[in-house]
Amino acid sequence: MYFEIISEITDIEVIARGRGIRDLARVRKKYGPGSWRKVKGRATVRMEDGSIHHAEIHWYEAHGIGRKRFKIKRTLE
Repeated sequence: MYFEIISEITDIEVIARGRGIRDLARVRKKYGPGSWRKVKGRATVRMEDGSIHHAEIHWYEAHGIGRKRFKIKRTLE
């Protein structure tokens, strides 16, 4: 599902880091070694059909690599 983040991400919280990430091997293989963290936050997103929702999103991030693999976990309306 395609979506675009159209607001600032708020309420950012680390939910796993290092070996606590289930997909760590896949993330390292695709994006390279780093101090990876799985993070969640809230933002306003525009969906593929043009509708706008407030959603909880999850992603992976590492210092020097950035934020990767954004995913909507749930809408908050």
